[in-house]
Amino acid sequence: MVNPELSALHVYPVKSIAGLAPGAAVVEPWGLAGDRRWMVVEPNGRYVTQRQQPRLALASAELLPDGGVRLSAEGRKPLRVTAPGPGDPSVPSPAAFPVMLARKEVEVVAAGAEADAWISDFLGTEARLVHLDDPARRRPLIPEYARDGETVSLADEFPLLLTTTASLHALNSLIAQGDHPDEGPLPMNRFRPNVVIDGTAPWAEDDWRRIRIGEVVFRVCKPCSRCVITTTDQSTGERGKEPLRTLARHRRVGDALLFGQNLVPEGTGTLRLGDPVEILE
Repeated sequence: MVNPELSALHVYPVKSIAGLAPGAAVVEPWGLAGDRRWMVVEPNGRYVTQRQQPRLALASAELLPDGGVRLSAEGRKPLRVTAPGPGDPSVPSPAAFPVMLARKEVEVVAAGAEADAWISDFLGTEARLVHLDDPARRRPLIPEYARDGETVSLADEFPLLLTTTASLHALNSLIAQGDHPDEGPLPMNRFRPNVVIDGTAPWAEDDWRRIRIGEVVFRVCKPCSRCVITTTDQSTGERGKEPLRTLARHRRVGDALLFGQNLVPEGTGTLRLGDPVEILE
């Protein structure tokens, strides 16, 4: 067995929009720097993802040095969106307001009318773009998995998501033997991980409880329950049946269909491609 190592990093500046694949990423207490600090919401404040709008996969977001994002999509003029928040001390910071995420309220700030118009026009329905201005205090981690003061970005529940290439290969082999073999093999982007690990046995991550990637230690909190987003082709926005059909047969625990593991960092640092991975527990 090859020694496990970090083979890919992914940062998603806007929740459910296409992400970035940097060679290195800073780990902050609430996730990778710049990851899921922006989100699309309905006018009533309920969050929007590819679950409701698979078309979000066709937009891209580039991180800007000031914490803003540059939105782009085929056939549309790109838009630079400045992170709302403290700047000129003579200009009041935008007021935070609550939106719904994972059945709970989280306070965010509005990106502004121009950003709202861009995302609404792209989706063909009224929507708003919002920003998590203060991840250190806005959204506590789920209590049953949290230590004092731990928070999370606008990710579904946990700061980072880990997958392994060996488990994807095993899943694709099962898909090839199933009812929809023509839909495979699936790429890793269907699962929208933050960190991808090479050099493990298939499903080895199920038994991990604590790991070190490079200079950062993480708790492995719980398996990730997968949803309809995994059936969405990230290059076309079209839906299929896989991998949920195969996960339902082979990776079901109760009502949950599992692939990948949720992580919480125990410290900060920088991850780099090729970093060794050590299983601590």
